[in-house]
Amino acid sequence: MHRKIFKNANIFDGVHEDVFKDFSFAVDVETGKITEIAQEISPASDDEVIDVNHKFIAPGLINAHTHITSEPHVGKEKDKDIVETTVDSIQALHDFLKSGCTYVRQCGSKFGIDIPIKRLIVEGKIKKVPHMMAAGKAFTMTGGHGDYSNGGNVVDSPDEMRKKIREGLKAGADCIKIMASGGVMSPGDFMDEAQLTVEEMKVAVYEAHNKHKIVAAHAEGNPGIRNAIEAGVDSIDHGFYVDDEEIEMMKKQGTYIVPTIIAAASVTEKGKETLPKWEHQKMANAMEDAYRNIKNAFQKGVKIALGTDAGTPYNYFDMTTPKELEMMVERIGMSEFEAYRTSYNAAELMKINDDYGSIEEDKYADFIIIDDNPMKDIKAVQQTDKEVYVSGRKEF
Repeated sequence: MHRKIFKNANIFDGVHEDVFKDFSFAVDVETGKITEIAQEISPASDDEVIDVNHKFIAPGLINAHTHITSEPHVGKEKDKDIVETTVDSIQALHDFLKSGCTYVRQCGSKFGIDIPIKRLIVEGKIKKVPHMMAAGKAFTMTGGHGDYSNGGNVVDSPDEMRKKIREGLKAGADCIKIMASGGVMSPGDFMDEAQLTVEEMKVAVYEAHNKHKIVAAHAEGNPGIRNAIEAGVDSIDHGFYVDDEEIEMMKKQGTYIVPTIIAAASVTEKGKETLPKWEHQKMANAMEDAYRNIKNAFQKGVKIALGTDAGTPYNYFDMTTPKELEMMVERIGMSEFEAYRTSYNAAELMKINDDYGSIEEDKYADFIIIDDNPMKDIKAVQQTDKEVYVSGRKEF
């Protein structure tokens, strides 16, 4: 077995708050998995030894809410054809990986192109990108959030939902995204509007869970949040107006929140002069409520999973995932460990934590190397020249 041995590493493994100082770990080059973690490891004659020089090793970030087919650069939005959208999506994945994201969950894509992109990644035809969980097109109602050209799958009954979900799963969707409420970026609705019905969403959940897939619900306000929880979704994405009763429902059912607070902050802080007034105003009205309600959910024990909604205005692929961690500390009141733990929570939500999300034996060697200790200052993860490894291969 040919190995890479990383020595003189300060390891934050993602599951213990303590940093293991001056440790070593070995990676099987063929499988890309960690085979041993110890104070010292004696190399064999054919092992490659890499001296980390006392820098910090931390798990690659797992982002559970992304949109690689969207355009975060305000003023550059246009109707792209499928070819240009594909090229830009692959660049978005490169940017994610360079930022330290080694696994992303897509939550709806134009043309459904994340599904063939995922296949090409698995086949090794697209390089220097993170692992990806593909959703295809999101599911919405006529006139609902995401009902735009080449955007969502439009369904208006449980039967239509059943057929469209089955078609999506047949096409290769790894997960499902449904729209339970209005949103910020759609001009004709508001967060407090329910969209897909409980009955429609229950069908989506049944069909997805029957195929061992997870379901994310776009749900910013009520009654959409409550409807999605009642339907049995795996994650409430955004959840800005989650209330105490819903928090208890989520704890009982094991439902996660993926708050994407960087997306809300980006629109509010940077979009006043450049975004349509209605779009900026909707988010500005909700911002402080979102901070307060997500903090309340966290303090009462709802699991928070890392996600950014990257691709929305000013919410870039190459920097905002580490920034989300900083906001978890500053605005939600988490410790550095609790903030980084949201990445492992994302792995749990996505049901990939047996193989990803932490630096442990028998897991894939997806990690970053940074200069400073993220358990002392979470902003250490924002280092722009960090090293990024996927399955033990240095990609950046």
